[in-house]
Amino acid sequence: MFDVGFWEIAIVAVVALVVVGPERLPPLARTVGLWVGKARRMVADVKADIDREVRESEFSEVKNIGAQITEARHKVQSSSEDFLDVSGMEEVADSIKESAQAIDSDKPGTV
Repeated sequence: MFDVGFWEIAIVAVVALVVVGPERLPPLARTVGLWVGKARRMVADVKADIDREVRESEFSEVKNIGAQITEARHKVQSSSEDFLDVSGMEEVADSIKESAQAIDSDKPGTV
């Protein structure tokens, strides 16, 4: 995030030593360290909350897709059952056989 190298940190430490003084520098460094730690924890908590929300959102999308797939499967199953209704097919097949026999018996030269 910040591009801070060793020399930048050394310059800040020397300036802090000169401005604050050697007596107050250790407590100041401790306080700054505590605040930096709190800021890092806060950023980590916010990041974890955002990640959790994203995962929950993706999970709900997957659940919706699963429900759509199940609904489509039921529709296909019911339409295939309607299409493959055996009793209706047998009636059509019997009608076709009767028509074929009638046509064969009407042909000249057949007995």
